[in-house]
Amino acid sequence: MNVLILGSGGREHALSWKISQSNLLKELYIAPGNAGTTELGRNIPLDISDFEAVGVFSLEKKINMIVVGPENLLVMGFVDFFKSHDHLKDILIVGPDRESAMLEGSKDFAKQFMQKYDIPTAAFKSFDKDTFSEAKSFLRNMNPPYVLKADGLAAGKGVLILNDLDQAYYQLSEMFDGKFGEAGKKVVIEEFLSGIELSVFVLTDGKSYILLPEAKDYKRIGEADTGLNTGGMGAVSPVPFASSDFMEKVETGIIKPTLRGLQEEGIDFHGFIFFGLINVNGNSYVIEYNVRMGDPEAEVVIPRIKSDLLELFVGVCEGNLCEKKIEIENRTVTTVMLVSGGYPGSYNKGMIISGIKKVNDSIVFHAGTRIDSGKLLTNGGRVLAVSSYGNNFQDALEVSYANADKIHFEGMYFRKDIGFDLS
Repeated sequence: MNVLILGSGGREHALSWKISQSNLLKELYIAPGNAGTTELGRNIPLDISDFEAVGVFSLEKKINMIVVGPENLLVMGFVDFFKSHDHLKDILIVGPDRESAMLEGSKDFAKQFMQKYDIPTAAFKSFDKDTFSEAKSFLRNMNPPYVLKADGLAAGKGVLILNDLDQAYYQLSEMFDGKFGEAGKKVVIEEFLSGIELSVFVLTDGKSYILLPEAKDYKRIGEADTGLNTGGMGAVSPVPFASSDFMEKVETGIIKPTLRGLQEEGIDFHGFIFFGLINVNGNSYVIEYNVRMGDPEAEVVIPRIKSDLLELFVGVCEGNLCEKKIEIENRTVTTVMLVSGGYPGSYNKGMIISGIKKVNDSIVFHAGTRIDSGKLLTNGGRVLAVSSYGNNFQDALEVSYANADKIHFEGMYFRKDIGFDLS
């Protein structure tokens, strides 16, 4: 098969790493890719938001399957574009259509869906600028902290958790006035849930599903989960508290009702569903749905999949996933993200990266890198993810941290406490 992966981050490098091992693979292309993916396939400098250009390339290279990494392409209707063109509609695509992608593309849609199908989630109500006074009244009757969520996609920055009521009023007004662009024109206000988070993933063909390894990621820039939210500073899989009994409850109370609900709504979902969960005293609630693989969770989940991932993807696309089997690596995998100084605020690009060739016993997934005149340079806020196997997360982290210390670029920073809350 000729496969095209869309995206340029650590998730796409991890997908490329795994798919490159498949016996079904003939040619692998990554658009636009990064410095790491050049070692696994051919990077293609495509504007992936130009669906027509992606279509032309796919026909030229006789692409059999496209794996969509970023959620914004799915919400924009990438799948719908291909399925609406006779010459593109037979290309297999791992990723849901626009209607299905609303699970991630609209927080309000997702919350209404969960409410309708009795899927446990925090109490909530949605508001827009015209109902600002009602929103303030709703906040007054809540206990802090106050959770404000932009309805649409906001590059991972659209969730605010505030302790002060006046600050909540102010930030809500800012959101209605365009703080997050169109994404914040509608805002979901919801109850704050106190617990420990984890990410659960399934692959589905719309009828059956395969449960992938769970993970826990760390979003805050600072140690002990302090400071600003980022795209993710590290991750661990498996999650120690996610016992078989716990996961059975997740499947029964969350995963199966979600798939039943999609079927009842007539939504034919093909791809990843990412369940962002919070464990509150042994009970799980859905914080959010995503409609693609997580990042940096991909860098710990994908290395634990021993089966041929491309074969599973064929099952997703052709509707026979129930005939496929998945084999999971028992060992733990951890990843530590190396980021640019200043991230998630402003940061410089183009810093020279050294030391990767000194790394032993870890997989270095590139997230924001490029090659210029033979030099490996930083090209983003999150730069590299150092993933390692171990008998437990402490052993795996020891290897990741030892190898992280061998890598250098100006301003490099990483959290030294990944997994701190799992001991």
